[in-house]
Amino acid sequence: MNKNILIALFIGICLVLTFPLTAPAKAITLRLADQNSEVGWGPVHALQPWAKQVEEATKGQVKIQIYPSQTLCKGKDAWNATKNGIADIAWCFHGYWPGLTPLADVISLPALPFTTAEEGSEVLWKLYEKFPSIQREFQENQILMLWTSNPYMLITTKKQVKTLEDIKGLKIRMTGGPPTDQMKALGGVPMMIPMPDNYIAMQKGTIDGMGTPWEAVHGFRLYEVVEYYTDTPFPAVYFSMAVNKNKWNSLSKDVQDAIMSVSGLKGSKFWGRNFFDTAKDGVYEKAKEGGYEINFYHLPDSERARWLEVGGKPIWNQWVNKMKNAGHPEAQEILDAALEMLQ
Repeated sequence: MNKNILIALFIGICLVLTFPLTAPAKAITLRLADQNSEVGWGPVHALQPWAKQVEEATKGQVKIQIYPSQTLCKGKDAWNATKNGIADIAWCFHGYWPGLTPLADVISLPALPFTTAEEGSEVLWKLYEKFPSIQREFQENQILMLWTSNPYMLITTKKQVKTLEDIKGLKIRMTGGPPTDQMKALGGVPMMIPMPDNYIAMQKGTIDGMGTPWEAVHGFRLYEVVEYYTDTPFPAVYFSMAVNKNKWNSLSKDVQDAIMSVSGLKGSKFWGRNFFDTAKDGVYEKAKEGGYEINFYHLPDSERARWLEVGGKPIWNQWVNKMKNAGHPEAQEILDAALEMLQ
């Protein structure tokens, strides 16, 4: 072998022995608080796939450790737990905190013209991007995504609700903001109960029913304690995926950009579609397996018009006036933008 080649090989070996190989960067683990069961429809079809998307987008630099079933913090505490660093990320249901994000409540006005969660989620994210006043409502945490449910239906334990008269006096679990205002207008008694507690509340008769999307019926096995389902012009509700600001700012720009590549508008639509829109089939499958009845009733157009007259557009006007009185003159512009986007 040529003497020069031998010398080169010797030098190369010495360099390898002298300078140890650079160890791969340790993955950043983000603790995510979720109130839902890990086997629920939403976590299986939205949360867990999205966590994998984040890991893939960051090339393994970020791993999300999910704490399901309120094991890191209670669902109603998720926003503050994220702000205070108890959780790095949290699945946040904004119906728990009336007044926290009142302008974003526009998407939870009853009878808005959308039928799927994917549609509602797209509009909510676009409103967030368009209006700085909405962004300021969320400024305590870094927001990755915003998404909505599909418009709620009414489920009841003792009787099928078919008319406005049927709902009067019933104790119905609703969320804060416009959904609660609508229930009052319809003559029901709105009850504020954390989602995980509603199974027992209906089982014991503490409430007569609740407004809910299919996903919650599946995830909390509500089909075991209710028999009656009514398609109503109820509102949708909305959620955020919030990150602690200090934790977010500690991430490199490349990692932040990678996370946002599967979040933002794309992620919001993904969550709406996979968390909510696909859940109906899952409920029917579970109910059939367990031998539970689903009696579903569609309000006829004439009856739906009555509900809209009493608990629909009047709530829109009430919301606009309430926002203006609270110092938000842009409320009508936000509502008009939402309606325009939904057309």
